[in-house]
Amino acid sequence: MAIAIAIVIIVVASVLFHFLSPWWATPLASNWKQMDDTLTITLVITGIFFVIINLFVAYIVWRYRHRDGARAAYQPENPRLELWLTAGTTLGVIALLAPGLFVYAEYVRPPGDAMVLEVVGQQWQWGFRFPGRGGQLGTSDPRFVTPANPLGVNPDDPRGQDDIIVAGQEVHLPLNRPVKVLLRSKDVLHDFYVPPFRARMNMVPGTVTSFWFTPTKAGTYEILCAQLCGVGHYNMRGHVVVEDEAAFQAWLSRQPTFALTMAKTPAVVTGAAPAGAPAADTLVGQGRALAQSKGCVGCHSMDGTVGVGPSWKGLYGSTGTFADGSSAKVDDAYLKTEITDPQARLVKGFGPLMPKMALSDEEVSALIAYIRANGAPGAATQAGAASRAAAR
Repeated sequence: MAIAIAIVIIVVASVLFHFLSPWWATPLASNWKQMDDTLTITLVITGIFFVIINLFVAYIVWRYRHRDGARAAYQPENPRLELWLTAGTTLGVIALLAPGLFVYAEYVRPPGDAMVLEVVGQQWQWGFRFPGRGGQLGTSDPRFVTPANPLGVNPDDPRGQDDIIVAGQEVHLPLNRPVKVLLRSKDVLHDFYVPPFRARMNMVPGTVTSFWFTPTKAGTYEILCAQLCGVGHYNMRGHVVVEDEAAFQAWLSRQPTFALTMAKTPAVVTGAAPAGAPAADTLVGQGRALAQSKGCVGCHSMDGTVGVGPSWKGLYGSTGTFADGSSAKVDDAYLKTEITDPQARLVKGFGPLMPKMALSDEEVSALIAYIRANGAPGAATQAGAASRAAAR
């Protein structure tokens, strides 16, 4: 009897929790109301089955509870009951799957006038690319990935020269204009997910997936990775800013093209510098590009936010404390050891998560210069002056 009462209480509590819970879906900000409708159908069907089956079990437990002198009837088969159960289950599965199949078919079939946005996932950051004036994206391939070309755009494809590269974790989109999203991953499985858009899709290494949506409400929305992609998964975030067409075009015009990005970023492997450019400034630019292409910014922020690893803001010139209680000043030698052999000594408060990467001496120097440029006040200035003096 107590078990039957407990089952009934669980059913009632579950139904009440669904209606009274504060954790509802975020307000819809795109055209995909069908996603919400499909979810509602799923909840209704599974909810009805949940209530009926559990109340039936509670009734059976009560009705056929143990009684002195009573014996259970032995009935190994009941073809009629099995037929009803099979038919009912089949109809329920069809009702669950059919709406989703129709919605998904529409979800991956964008309208002809949709603008194109490419999203590139990498542990643990996002990259974005828009077609240029030509209206077509240039081809891309992993073999073209370099610090100066983190998205792997084909430098020999003339269609890609005017592609607009968004180097950062924020992308803008126009209001009430359909967007076709092309998705690819540079390393492992990711998932591009913006909850208010009800839009998400897996990013599978070696292939390009796609979907489309129309933003219907201006605002700033968070981008999440919805696939466990490593220790920094929780920190793989970005933002989509939805604004009117004029504001979007103004923002887009401020973004560099692929050709301009390649022209402004010196090659790390050769150490080449534009004529007249100070050596230290060149190294900082190289380090910035390396931090993006190698995924360093996915773990180390530049704004003081502590993530998977310590923030690089104010790091240079400070005192680093290790897990064994020892400490050392963060200078060039300190950073070189941490970059080339990250497992040799653990920084207090952080785990042994950083992989050992194959970096040339020039690349290590560039990363150190970039960290130094964002170091503690005074320390970076003195170190930068020393580097420029040494360069002369």
